[in-house]
Amino acid sequence: MNGHILIIDDEDQLRKLLSRLLSLEGYTMHEAANVRSALKILEKEDISVVLSDVKLPDGNGVELVQTVRSRFPQVETIVLTAYGNIADGVQAIKNGAFDYITKGDDNNRILPLVSKAMDKARLQFRIRDLEKKIAGKYNFDNILGNSPEINTAKELARKVAPTDMTVLLLGETGSGKEVFAHAIHEGSNRRQQPFVAVNCSAIGKDILESELFGHVAGAFTGAVKDKKGFFEEARGGTIFLDEIGEMPVELQAKLLRVLEAQEFYKVGEAKPVKTDVRVIAATNRHLEQEIAAGHFREDLFYRLSVFQISLPSLNERRKDIPLLATWFIQQFSPKLNKRLTGMSPAFMQALQQHSWKGNIRELRNVIERAAILTDTDTLDVASLPFDFQQGVDTPSSMRLAEMERSHIIRVLAHVKGNKTKAAELLDIGLTTLYNKIREYNI
Repeated sequence: MNGHILIIDDEDQLRKLLSRLLSLEGYTMHEAANVRSALKILEKEDISVVLSDVKLPDGNGVELVQTVRSRFPQVETIVLTAYGNIADGVQAIKNGAFDYITKGDDNNRILPLVSKAMDKARLQFRIRDLEKKIAGKYNFDNILGNSPEINTAKELARKVAPTDMTVLLLGETGSGKEVFAHAIHEGSNRRQQPFVAVNCSAIGKDILESELFGHVAGAFTGAVKDKKGFFEEARGGTIFLDEIGEMPVELQAKLLRVLEAQEFYKVGEAKPVKTDVRVIAATNRHLEQEIAAGHFREDLFYRLSVFQISLPSLNERRKDIPLLATWFIQQFSPKLNKRLTGMSPAFMQALQQHSWKGNIRELRNVIERAAILTDTDTLDVASLPFDFQQGVDTPSSMRLAEMERSHIIRVLAHVKGNKTKAAELLDIGLTTLYNKIREYNI
């Protein structure tokens, strides 16, 4: 189906003619003779493009453009103007119309113009649907876990989300700090505005200032044109500063100014730029120790830590491991075209006994790897990395050497004999793999 179009015109003959012309192109047509009935159709039907006359019995098509743009922002409007009345068309475009057509004089333009408007509307609807999916992905209900530790963190985040308060998220690497930051943003009044995530440890210290605040042309060698920084990109929304403890001390003073005055200076510019951004910061460091060592400003710490949320490590919420593992299995099963139904008791025992230094991120990787390697519908201990298998209660027929041999065979089969890839998956050296192959006569 090519899409739905609404024609608004009180002239029956013209309305029917346009409807017939566009229906031959495969569009689904809807008609209205006035603004009131048009708005009812827009509320009920999946309209993508509106063609509206300027003079209507109960309103004005130029003003209607603003109403449609406000209430149905993904819909594109084309205004039908009277001959010689260009002013209406120009004003309609200023109000947000896609374009205008002069009645009786632009018949050759209608089909290509409608096609372009339809393409733009489809793109906007796809963006809207994607934003909804993202919002759903990052809401608090989708933060998995029922342990008291994670429930406490979620409750604090729910309460602070509707405010504009700066939040400091504390937790080990892989504990879900960015997921919490997203959920706080989606639970705020800024959810329709940008969410910009910045990993302060992943950007070189020499360019971090420019990346955060932008620069003007000529500010330094290579700055050939003005550049927006992350704070400008996040205007009206939320900026998430991950690994804030890695930010250079000299740059911390400039961040403090943003928090206190909601303004910053671009590199190479003397005039401050006003901004309206909520800041959520995160770190896996003990900032009090960093302050004592002279690596972090105390005044910035107090500005950031107005509302702190400590996220528990996976080791602190082991009750959630079965739930998280099951969810990951459900995610990977369709992606790998496998029907994975669960985990063996030995597999779960291995997960519970493991020390999760990489937290949820490590658990996700382990489940994905096991899902790739398994030949059955149930994940078993043999599909786990070798260090997981030690200490697990297994039948005497599955001694450690046998388990290791079986695991290497599975990995080699998965990578179709590519020993370099197999060594990478097994997390061992290539020489070690060759030695194991000879030892086990594989």
